[in-house]
Amino acid sequence: MKAAPFEYVRPSSLLEACSILADDEDALPIAGGQTLVPMLAMRLARPTILVDILRLPELTGIGRANGFLILGATTRQVEAERSALVASDLPLLAKALPWVGHQPTRNRGTVGGSVANADPSAEIPLVAATLGARIVIQSREEEKVLPADDFFLGAMSTALEPGFCVKELRFPVWPKGRLGVGFHEISARKSDFAYASAAVQLAADDDDKCLNIVLGLGGLSDRPVRISLDSIIGKDLRATSLPAIVAEAVGDACDGFDLRSDIHASASYRRRLAISLAQRAMRDAIDGALQGGGEAQ
Repeated sequence: MKAAPFEYVRPSSLLEACSILADDEDALPIAGGQTLVPMLAMRLARPTILVDILRLPELTGIGRANGFLILGATTRQVEAERSALVASDLPLLAKALPWVGHQPTRNRGTVGGSVANADPSAEIPLVAATLGARIVIQSREEEKVLPADDFFLGAMSTALEPGFCVKELRFPVWPKGRLGVGFHEISARKSDFAYASAAVQLAADDDDKCLNIVLGLGGLSDRPVRISLDSIIGKDLRATSLPAIVAEAVGDACDGFDLRSDIHASASYRRRLAISLAQRAMRDAIDGALQGGGEAQ
C-alpha cells in the first residue's frame, strides 16, 4: 500500500518542531522511521504533517554529566552500540543493543524513537526501566524530566502529551564496584520481537559481595517491569542459593500482574521463560562481576 497524503517539513530547531506539533494534533515527528514508515505504508498512521527532527542539533550526541550518561533522542542505535562511552558507563545497554531489530534497522533507528514507540518487547525501553533512566521531553513552553516508570503507560502508550517530543535519555551511571551484566531473550528468530527478556546489572565489592542489583523483565505485560532483588544485596555472589532467590522473586512478581497471552506464547509459557531468562542473566552478571567487571567512572 501507499501512505495517505501528508505534508513534510524539516524545522531548524527543536522549539520550531514542537510548535508545529502543538499546532496540529495530527502531526507526527519522524527520525529513524523504522516503525513509522511501515505504519504509513499500511495506513495505520495518517499524519497531516511529518516533522523531520533527525538533524536537529539539540537531539544529537552521547555525553556524560552529573552522574548520568546522556543519549540524544536521535542518536542512531548503531552509534550507541559502537560507543566506547556506552560500553564503559552503560554495559547493560551495550549488552542489549545487538538484540535490537536487525543491523539495517539499527543503522537507521534511533534510541529516542524506540523509547517513544514503547513496544513492551523492545530492548531499549527495558534497559531504561531496569536502570531507572529519566526521559527528557520538550514542548515549546517547557521541558519535563520523567522517570521511566512514569513515562511508560502501556503498550505503545507513553506520557508524551500533544506538542511534546523526546529530547534525550539520561541513564544513571553506577558510581562504584565491579559491574556485571546479563541480557537474554527468546524470540521465534533472532532479532524478532521477544516473547520474554531479562536484563540484570549488579555491582560487587572486593569481597565478592553484592553491592547493588537491578533486574528488569520485558515482553511479559504491557510495559517493561523492574523486579526487586534487594534480598541479594550483601550476599556472597558465589552462594548457591542465588538462582533460587531469583526464581522465587520473578515467580512472585509474575503472579502479581497480568501476563500477556497471544498466538505466539501463552501466559504460563512466558512465566516459565521469565524465570529461566532471569536466572541466565543473573549468572552472566555474577560471572562478569567476579571476573573483574568494569569500574564505573
